[in-house]
Amino acid sequence: MKALIVDDEYNVRYVIRQLGQWEKYGITDLFEASNGEEAKRMIQRENPEIIFTDIKMPGMSGIEMMEWLDSISYPGKVILITGFDDYSFMRKAIKYNSFDYLLKPIEDEPFNNTLAEAVKSWANEEEDRRYKETGVYEDMKRLRINQIVTEACIGEFFDPAEMASCLPPADEYELTLISFYQMHHSAPYIQLLAEELDHQEWGNAFALQNDHSLCLVMTVKGIWLSVEEWISQQFDIPVRLVNGESLKSLEELPISYKALQEAVENQNFRAIHRLNDLDNACRMRNIVAYVDTYYMEELTLEKLSNRFFLSREHISRKFKQETGMTLSKYITKLRVNRAKYWLRETDESILSISFMLGYQDEKYFSKLFKKVVGLTPFEYRNSEKKQKTGSF
Repeated sequence: MKALIVDDEYNVRYVIRQLGQWEKYGITDLFEASNGEEAKRMIQRENPEIIFTDIKMPGMSGIEMMEWLDSISYPGKVILITGFDDYSFMRKAIKYNSFDYLLKPIEDEPFNNTLAEAVKSWANEEEDRRYKETGVYEDMKRLRINQIVTEACIGEFFDPAEMASCLPPADEYELTLISFYQMHHSAPYIQLLAEELDHQEWGNAFALQNDHSLCLVMTVKGIWLSVEEWISQQFDIPVRLVNGESLKSLEELPISYKALQEAVENQNFRAIHRLNDLDNACRMRNIVAYVDTYYMEELTLEKLSNRFFLSREHISRKFKQETGMTLSKYITKLRVNRAKYWLRETDESILSISFMLGYQDEKYFSKLFKKVVGLTPFEYRNSEKKQKTGSF
């Protein structure tokens, strides 16, 4: 990191050079200039991050130099040094974004405190600039607002003002819930829609963090038909839509979202595009793979229907043809196999295992386990231990 001292008095520059704890605060290169014009050339050549400058100097004054720095959007920190506690100077300094000012005679502690604060401020702003240049800043901002909207939807505390900051001003908003086919990667489509809504000042789209197949869209009232037309032209995958009532206050979002959820569960949706490119056999394989992954969660025909765009009756019939058993029996088989593994290989309690498998009642789990295996979980664990030790 570089620093520049600008003052027409040699002894002042010498004192500053001696007072500063430069290495402690990461200053590796220290430059001097005796007037504003010389400083200007030095800044253009060396681009220092921290500048200490006198206000009154022959030629270009400190204020004039600050005005020039402001015109080129100089990102560094400028600290003014003056022998005059003059408000008119300070007002100009504030106008041109000076970081701070120090009064002569300069003292050790105030000087180094200001140096430390300037370095810290520059470092923080440089990190923000790097984030913005690499796109990380926008990604973090997008993630944050998605989290806020998700928290609001599931009934947790949220700040309506923070949510409003990413929406165009409006008296009312319209809510739409978009459901994506489970096996499709929804994130690029949600981002594309969010960017278009922001560009047109129509609203915003939010990826719900608790369910990657759902997207909540908030639009200015009366604009939805234009949005839907854009979706039908730009999306090349099937989606389902549920429109809600107008939202007059963002505080009403949790209640309105719950109504949208119920509409999806009751199959009250409209579709854009059809799943012509996925035959039934492929879709059933997708469903079985999904169950193999999420069998410890609560899975129902209704939930699978919403995620895979097939009727509950169709899934029930085809699932048995694909696996040879009903959905509930297939899930029970997977859970019991996982329970057997945990009982053999870990010291987890039977209560803990039942909870991890999604059963809140240990007695019900034990009864179900015995029905399938022929032994209670306790008896199974003991028999496995005896086999390992070779004692009968």
